[in-house]
Amino acid sequence: MKTAPAAWAFAAPALLIITVFFFVPVLAALAVSLTDFDLYALADIRNLRFVGLHNYWRLLHTPDFWRALTNTAYFVVVGVPLSLAASLATALLVNSRLAYLAGLFRTALFAPVVTTLVAVAVVWRYLLHTRYGLINYALAHLGIHPIDWLGDPHWALPAIILFAVWKNFGYNMVIFLAALQSIPADLYEAARLDGASLWQEFGRITLPMLRPTLLLVSILTVAGYFQLFAEPYVMTQGGPLQSTVSVLYFMYEEGFKWWNLGSASAVAFLLFLIILAVTALQLRLARDAQAR
Repeated sequence: MKTAPAAWAFAAPALLIITVFFFVPVLAALAVSLTDFDLYALADIRNLRFVGLHNYWRLLHTPDFWRALTNTAYFVVVGVPLSLAASLATALLVNSRLAYLAGLFRTALFAPVVTTLVAVAVVWRYLLHTRYGLINYALAHLGIHPIDWLGDPHWALPAIILFAVWKNFGYNMVIFLAALQSIPADLYEAARLDGASLWQEFGRITLPMLRPTLLLVSILTVAGYFQLFAEPYVMTQGGPLQSTVSVLYFMYEEGFKWWNLGSASAVAFLLFLIILAVTALQLRLARDAQAR
């Protein structure tokens, strides 16, 4: 009990920073979401009115919000498995006994994560160019006609998914690599002595040992992919025909294009509730799978 005051004294600076820069802004945003905070309220706070849940009700009856939510859900459903598969596959390759210059490959594969998004987006816009892009050049050799990746509503979001997976998979790769290196080598040696194949080693040893890491990475990736904003903002500006507008991009337009800050705050909290529900579902499924 005597250590409690000292512990609180050491924790106080961190708790103060978290309170000032996290809890206070979150509570302020929640309060703003219950008002009609707009450009007129910015000019004169007396124009601010309390509207309760009107912003949330209006958003649920706004087709553009549902279109943004559908685009975001599509991005998550397709992008998360691709990102997890790419991260795990590259981690397995880098961790392989046959891999040479593993440190070099680890650095090269992680480089897109720390590369400036705008610089990478410029390169990818050239790669996806309809006439001069290398991707369409390769497809032409396969007899496939050029695809307007960023100008066709049917292909714009898949192109964004491809770009986002390439940009972000290296982060999860490092986490998977650390988890793979923590698996005891004795398990693989015993399995090889029993005549297990590589697929049996992967299914009976690697995947079960990676289950906690898979859960952590999937939760982080889903939460991150629900917050899609930078990629469509830089690559397509939400077009064509709003096919790449995400929930976060919709919130940005509500708040900084139309200056409906109350509505934008409501979008943020709706997105928070969606991420919270999906995370709770993931944890529930993980507990059920572990119980079996």
